[in-house]
Amino acid sequence: MNKEDFLYPRGRYYGQVKPENLVFNANLQEFAQKINYICNLETNGKLSPEDAYEQIKALWKQLKRTKKQLQIGDNPFQNDDNSEDSNK
Repeated sequence: MNKEDFLYPRGRYYGQVKPENLVFNANLQEFAQKINYICNLETNGKLSPEDAYEQIKALWKQLKRTKKQLQIGDNPFQNDDNSEDSNK
């Protein structure tokens, strides 16, 4: 097994396949992995609660920026085929 695959496992994506969704999913999985490491370090006394909080806060801001840049969720009711327009 590759060291990178062991340390940073990736789950399969089952959502709507669009480039921005795939990129955001990869970023979200990386975020979750880093949060897990920070929580474990704090739990084991290797990281102070304040440092853990600041690191998690910075990661959250980074994830929010990514979501905004990729425009995820800007038009939650709009389909790619514009089928909602044909129902009017």
